[in-house]
Amino acid sequence: MVPQLLPTTVIGSFPQPDWLVDRDMLRSRLPPRVLAREVWRVPEPWLEQAQDDATLLAIREMEQAGIDVITDGEMRRESYSNHFASSLAGVDLDRPGEAVSRTGKKDIVPRIVGPIRRTRPVEVRALELLRRNTDRRVKITVPGPFTMSQQAVDEHYRDVAALAMAFAVAVNEELHDLVAAGADVVQIDEPYLQSRIPEARAFALPAIERALAGVSGTTALHTCFGYAHYIKDKPGHYAFLEELARCPADQLAIEAAQPRLDLSVLERLGDKTIVLGVIDLADPRVETAETVAERARAALRHVPPERLVLAPDCGMKYLPRESARGKLRALAAGARIVREELRLAVA
Repeated sequence: MVPQLLPTTVIGSFPQPDWLVDRDMLRSRLPPRVLAREVWRVPEPWLEQAQDDATLLAIREMEQAGIDVITDGEMRRESYSNHFASSLAGVDLDRPGEAVSRTGKKDIVPRIVGPIRRTRPVEVRALELLRRNTDRRVKITVPGPFTMSQQAVDEHYRDVAALAMAFAVAVNEELHDLVAAGADVVQIDEPYLQSRIPEARAFALPAIERALAGVSGTTALHTCFGYAHYIKDKPGHYAFLEELARCPADQLAIEAAQPRLDLSVLERLGDKTIVLGVIDLADPRVETAETVAERARAALRHVPPERLVLAPDCGMKYLPRESARGKLRALAAGARIVREELRLAVA
């Protein structure tokens, strides 16, 4: 089968229904780094069933919008990172720590009290549910080792590079199981690469390399400036991006719409496939298909179409659901416009 040009995808999350989580509570606080059971509206023992039902809704909404590579919407997660980090041995769930977040505010974070170990699959059940319920290509996300090392208080290793490497081993084990369970794309999320630059330059790449070691299938790394709900002012360039041309990920997922990224950087990312953010999540208004198409055309001045995937800037978790639906429809429609232009150009 000839690969489709300009496939569309999502980064990870899709808005959770109001009947599942207290969205006002989620939006009024920083993204949870430790378990935050208080955000769920459905109590145990019915919570898992409710999360499954929400996942099926998210799958159908992404399919109906015309998205080519879909996720589970991260319906069972309170944030992109805390679900995985809180499932590892070595983390004290009862007595968390306190650290400064990338926003400069104090936050409650995992406290590391012993060796980090993955004792069981964490996202495999979510992936299996996704795989059973769609014939589209599917992607699943896991927080990256560098970012998790920055979202923790380390009272065991007392060496943040060693902590990142321990997280990398756990991530690697998870990624191997996710591929075996049917994931077409596995992605690690590394937003803190852009806010902890000296640390990223010191030890991020070895940890990322260890996390992706030996993983078959398509691997992706997502890095961004933070959720648009929290970060309104974003620079037009990445402080730590060109270095990722040396990492083993097949794809680099970056945001470009809200920050109005200088797209010339795409020429300096080696042979990576670029998952480019062409949907601005700071504005709940839905882009037109032509706006999406123009953003794609701008990228094509710097990267060939066979190495470009179109996506929202970041996770859509904090958007109103109707806005998210409309933006995904615009994403798919904009991709169709440019695909047809490419077809006619070679006809």
